[in-house]
Amino acid sequence: MSSEPLIRRSFVERRLSHAELASDGGTGVGERSPRVDVRLKLIDLSLVPRWGLKGRGVSAWLSRNGASLPSADNRAERQADGSLLARLSLAEVLVLAALDRQASLAEAMERIPPEGEDACYPVPRRDSHCWFVAVGEDAHKMFAKLCAVDLAPDRFADGQIAQTSVARLSAIVVRNDLKDALSFFLLADSASAEYLWDCLLDAMTEFGGAVSYSPVTASA
Repeated sequence: MSSEPLIRRSFVERRLSHAELASDGGTGVGERSPRVDVRLKLIDLSLVPRWGLKGRGVSAWLSRNGASLPSADNRAERQADGSLLARLSLAEVLVLAALDRQASLAEAMERIPPEGEDACYPVPRRDSHCWFVAVGEDAHKMFAKLCAVDLAPDRFADGQIAQTSVARLSAIVVRNDLKDALSFFLLADSASAEYLWDCLLDAMTEFGGAVSYSPVTASA
């Protein structure tokens, strides 16, 4: 067996490659480096690590490993290492790595055997779910075209989660503002990633949105 690291590719690699080739320096969808004043940006984060945990022992396991579990379902809380812990239910959480550093929980989670330990079981969210982020003051308006949940900033607080339908796909939407910019993480079935990406591109057109380029390969 080769010792070379596995190469991960984005679920929307072909869309990103097309967007880069189509870039002409304008202000519409497809820009590699959109203007700083663009009010809506779409970014693929599918290469950033993420993990899931399920089971009645999730809360105890997180506590033993120094994580802070949100006090209610459908809430997300930033951890000391910069990762985001999203509580989907008392027995299921999603952990999203920080964009700029390794999550300290990663090693502990990756040591959990497939059959679980102490009633806590790993879920391969990096493989099962794509991860996009919509950033900008028009982001909630774009989602209004695809999702029945009202994501307006005065109604959907930072850290709130909606387990809902986006473009007729089951999805998880997490409001997680980035550097004071309105931002929504979107996770959905990886098998439908290209369809969802295309729906988002179409929905953002009227707002002059732009794709912010992200590398499409990374070492696993």
